[in-house]
Amino acid sequence: MSVDATLAALIDAGRQCVDSGLVLASGGNLSARLPGTDTFAVTGAGSRLDRLTERDFAILRPDGTPVPGPGRATPSSEWRLHQRTYLARPDADAVVHVHPEYAVLLDAMGESVRQLTLDHIAYVPAIERIPFHPNGSLELAEDAAAAARRSDCVILAHHGCSTLGASPQDALRKAQNLESAARYTYRLLLLGNRTTEFPREFRATAVHR
Repeated sequence: MSVDATLAALIDAGRQCVDSGLVLASGGNLSARLPGTDTFAVTGAGSRLDRLTERDFAILRPDGTPVPGPGRATPSSEWRLHQRTYLARPDADAVVHVHPEYAVLLDAMGESVRQLTLDHIAYVPAIERIPFHPNGSLELAEDAAAAARRSDCVILAHHGCSTLGASPQDALRKAQNLESAARYTYRLLLLGNRTTEFPREFRATAVHR
């Protein structure tokens, strides 16, 4: 995938984040490694994910320093979250950070998100969480990166989630399935059900890859 194609994939994923109800206004941020380089593109500060253009991205080196160039944006305040995650997970090529309503609500209630469907098992088989840290803080970035060593899906308490993937679309799909699993769990709780989940005896063999 070329640099232009990578930015186009981020732009498309941003639009889908908003269409899916995973973010409001200028909330959330996205990033992807740029092929053939050691840099990554991250959405700019204050950018709206459904209105992204190529000028709405900052290009950062692995240490977080910006690569200068015309038309480059100021990086999102959450750039450390992305930078630390890439350092912790060399296999990840994209990171999606959004604010899924039901996942954050359940976590704030002290409830775990339960996987109910085959897609949940396929895309979010393991869900990690970290306690609250202020947005943009080094503590948030380092705690989330540590959790990302164990899972592609991390809930950030009272904030949102961070999902990792081989592409922006892959990372987005995990965020969408996290929120889907959270909605299922919420509805089960409304019905007084605290136990139903995808059968554990089928999890290891349920998905053919």
